Amino acid sequence: MPRQATPLTDSTIKTARPKEKPYKLTDGQGLYLDIKPNGSKLWRFKYRFGGREMTPVISWRLSYPDLSLVKARLRRTEARAMLAEGLDPGAQKKAAKQAQKTESLTFETVSREWFAYNAPRWADSTAYKAKLYLENDLLPSIGSRPIAAITRPELVDLVRKVESRGTLNAAGKIRQWLHQIFRYGLARGVVENNPATDLDVVAAPPKAARHHPHVPFAELPKLLEQLDAAKLNALTRWATRLLILTAARPSELRAVPWAEFDLEAATWTTPKERMKARRPHVVPLPRQAVAILRQLQEVTGRYDLVFPGQQNAERPMSENTINKALRLMGYEGRQTGHGFRHLPTEHRAERPRLQPRLDRAPACARRRRRNPRHLPG
Repeated sequence: MPRQATPLTDSTIKTARPKEKPYKLTDGQGLYLDIKPNGSKLWRFKYRFGGREMTPVISWRLSYPDLSLVKARLRRTEARAMLAEGLDPGAQKKAAKQAQKTESLTFETVSREWFAYNAPRWADSTAYKAKLYLENDLLPSIGSRPIAAITRPELVDLVRKVESRGTLNAAGKIRQWLHQIFRYGLARGVVENNPATDLDVVAAPPKAARHHPHVPFAELPKLLEQLDAAKLNALTRWATRLLILTAARPSELRAVPWAEFDLEAATWTTPKERMKARRPHVVPLPRQAVAILRQLQEVTGRYDLVFPGQQNAERPMSENTINKALRLMGYEGRQTGHGFRHLPTEHRAERPRLQPRLDRAPACARRRRRNPRHLPG
């Protein structure tokens, strides 16, 4: 018959002094005090589970006397009850700690982790927009909420608030980002479901409007006259003319650094990181574009960006600048900055001899030759 350990007393524990090597004081039924050479006294519980002997520390954070003899015995009683139910006390403790950690993770913490993970693979414009939606719409609304506690109705309310401003495109982007953030949370194991799935089912119906509207090519001279006459910032006027001359995406043009232009060779080389198709692209520049860029150099050549923002030169011109200018000129609903990309293919349809020039035009201008009136966005 095994010898029964004499239960410990507080006086026995208090008078126990450290030795050169660790030693233990046994209380019985698996509970003992591990005394280290540095004087720390940690409670451990020894048990067998699945044929293996376990000796986990009851609390790394609390040693004796912070975790008293009475409380250590209560922990032992709880652990023995788990063993009686066929549960591993050590595994249960780890699971509880992980659950507590997960429950305390906020949407802001996970969304910023998601952004940091994905941003290096995105185009600069995509990363800029994603961060903008995070900072302006998502984090102020649900940033402080534990991500595992966020419900679908909360997300529906959030998206509807954005829709109520009339910004349906922004609402669509926010639905997309929410879905991706919760997918990331699922993969990380911090949420058990994705409440952002199928939010498009309850989305506001889209407005009946042309996608990237543009005027007929024949109206372009009149538009250019109005552009010169309009009371606009010089950078806005130059940016609009360059859009027309290069058929670039507004997002690519407004964020272009001077390093991408070779004015002597009259070329614009966009690295793959800034291209929607994720391939580097070289655009030959017409002499009019080179002339505009030489004028621009005198104004913004000291900055990294060709079109720096008014408030912060390290950020690009606002994405709404050109469209706002076109609205002021009376072209609302008829012409957008992105709509200028349709003009080269429309003109090609009227003048087939321009085909060789189109072959050197922006990347996606060459992918839709069978439908010359439309360029994909």
